[in-house]
Amino acid sequence: MIKYLIVLLIFIFPFISLSALEHNSGNDVKHLEGVVYEKNPDSDDILRPLVGANVYWSGTTSGTTTDENGKFSLRKHKSLPHELIVSFVGYQSDTLLIRNIDKFIEIRLKSYQELEEVLVSGRKMGAHISSLEPIHTEMLTSSEFQRAACCNLAESFETTTTVDVSYSDAVSGAQRIELLGLAGKYSQLLNENFPMIRGLGEPFGLTYVPGTWMESVHISKGSASVINGYESITGQINVELKKPENSEKFFYNFYINQHGRLESSLNTSVDITDNFRTMVMLHGEYLDNPIDHNNNSFADHPLVQKINFMNRYRFDIHNVMESQFGFRVMSENRMGGQMDYLDNGDNNFYGFEKNTNRYDVFAKTGFFFANQPEGSLGTIFSYSHHEHDSFYGVNNYDGDQNTLYANVIYENIVGTTDHKINAGVSYLMDNYDEVFNDSVYTRNESVPGIFSLYTYNYEDDITAIAGIRADFNNLYGNFISPRFHLRYNIFENMTIRGSVGKGYRVPNLIAENIGLLVSSRNLRFAEEIKPEEAWNYGATVTQNFDFLGNDASFSIEYFRTDFINQLIVDIDNSPFEAVFYNLEGESYSNSYQAEFSFEPLSRFEVSAAYRHTDVKQTIGGELLQKPFTNLYRGLLTGSYATENNRWQFDLTAQFNGPGRIPDLGENLEAINFEKESPFYTILLGQITYRYNNFDIYFGGENLTDYMQGEPIIASHDPFSENFDGSMIWGPVTGRMFYLGLRYEF
Repeated sequence: MIKYLIVLLIFIFPFISLSALEHNSGNDVKHLEGVVYEKNPDSDDILRPLVGANVYWSGTTSGTTTDENGKFSLRKHKSLPHELIVSFVGYQSDTLLIRNIDKFIEIRLKSYQELEEVLVSGRKMGAHISSLEPIHTEMLTSSEFQRAACCNLAESFETTTTVDVSYSDAVSGAQRIELLGLAGKYSQLLNENFPMIRGLGEPFGLTYVPGTWMESVHISKGSASVINGYESITGQINVELKKPENSEKFFYNFYINQHGRLESSLNTSVDITDNFRTMVMLHGEYLDNPIDHNNNSFADHPLVQKINFMNRYRFDIHNVMESQFGFRVMSENRMGGQMDYLDNGDNNFYGFEKNTNRYDVFAKTGFFFANQPEGSLGTIFSYSHHEHDSFYGVNNYDGDQNTLYANVIYENIVGTTDHKINAGVSYLMDNYDEVFNDSVYTRNESVPGIFSLYTYNYEDDITAIAGIRADFNNLYGNFISPRFHLRYNIFENMTIRGSVGKGYRVPNLIAENIGLLVSSRNLRFAEEIKPEEAWNYGATVTQNFDFLGNDASFSIEYFRTDFINQLIVDIDNSPFEAVFYNLEGESYSNSYQAEFSFEPLSRFEVSAAYRHTDVKQTIGGELLQKPFTNLYRGLLTGSYATENNRWQFDLTAQFNGPGRIPDLGENLEAINFEKESPFYTILLGQITYRYNNFDIYFGGENLTDYMQGEPIIASHDPFSENFDGSMIWGPVTGRMFYLGLRYEF
């Protein structure tokens, strides 16, 4: 009874605060208001508002961006006069000394293109920790994506140590990610706050998002905001795609590598009217060249044919509403296995095929209130249909998933802008129909939810966020998710963040363990699997400072995840089966990371990072290190651009520590298989040449040509009980070179 009373009080607290603080609404709390225009070299009367320009007080993290009309409203600095900085990509920044905030100001930025002289300017690192976000958030921008081929979302993480990407098996090309030492399924993957990669789409979903579509990726570590659902346990990865209002009018990208993989992307945006815009994005991938470098009779990578199409719109009514909506269609065919199967389709050889079709529609709308300048109402709606049919040797696996998601969010201040509330309702529907060999699995989940969030700001130094949500699952009962975040600028350039929160998720047993189908293991479900439930705690410290006359930053972090319940996939009990059961005992993850970024020379960026993970599970009654998790990982990156930015050189080194491999003692074919994965290093590099609107890039991956020695056990006899292609801890493809071309205007 007391627990539910506490939950009720937390939910209604923001509304009690609204009533209690209403008498403060008349306080003389002022904002600096203004508009940012592009300066026209030919006429001072022709002005174009700049959308998304940065406006912030110098030396602080207090800032904002301009709206669709170029306007901004920024909370008064605690001591005036103070310098205000206005910046926008492609324009000269402006610094103004603000003595008072009584007047509406106009700011006109000058385009670099107007300069007749050569402009020498610095570069902002493509990957950086946001100084404004109260939650520890690493931001990857388009400049970071262009440091490597980045053909899809999975490859966008190659130059950062935050997220690890690896293959789940040696045949299908399915990829898995890790954040804070735990599988990507414990991180919530979103596309502009819509559910993106979950359920049946998880094994291959990272390849469904073309790199040329992405504007930025925001990686939040630890428990995320309660607004987006209950599934975030170790973090949240939110992908922002290019939008019609601020993307290129025309963009084309072509990519080819030495294995014969071809990719092509075409984006175009059109202003239909002043307040109605549209954008079309098209992407295709083709690979029809089987290669067997290690001579084990299996192709090193699957053959792929994929087409991706997206059409999105934006419609605005000034001071009334903003709306984004659109649809997406994706179709992919994959084929792999033994070389003889790929040559003639003979079923006497081991084959793999997967045909996938996916359809998505989405809409996001914000409404503004004339009598509530700080108030708004937002609605989010999405629907996705995912279907696939596949076989992995003798294992057949077909599936259909329909997901409906809706979220309604109300936002306003309580008296002053130091107090803000968010509250709303959500609904999630998941319908699954799966067929695995002779077994049929059906699950229909209906999950309505409510949430409330209170944000407190004290000047520019402290931000505290307290939130809670309650979700009511028709199959598994109630999920109560409290979460708390704190940001404290202890010194001018030092920020401390802390977080604690609880999350839940319902496992998808087969889809999340798709690599096991590339083996002769028997899948045994020992009991009814319950939802996973865990607490996450974390703290980070970020310090920005001057080093050798240039900007530098240093950050350290620690996160711990404690599971109350977890799905255990036991592949240590026997090399011939995988046993699924609920956690009985301890399961936890400790993740420590340090990162240092600086510019030793002008236009030369260097970043070094080291992460140590301690991840253990109770498996078969014994607390063991989680399989295939590196004890440590290091990253060293360097990027140099010439003075005119015509040439750019990028190099990344990944240092991968050892990890435990499950016991394969009874598998006689695995007698030479490693007991622990060794330390190994991976190098990747790229050279980019820019001329006017063209970029030509040439690069290589796995330049050390390091490959796992024996990726498939019993590859000569794939229909025997000893066959296992899921024991993957390292690269299965050797050195690879690629060439690409980008054109945009």
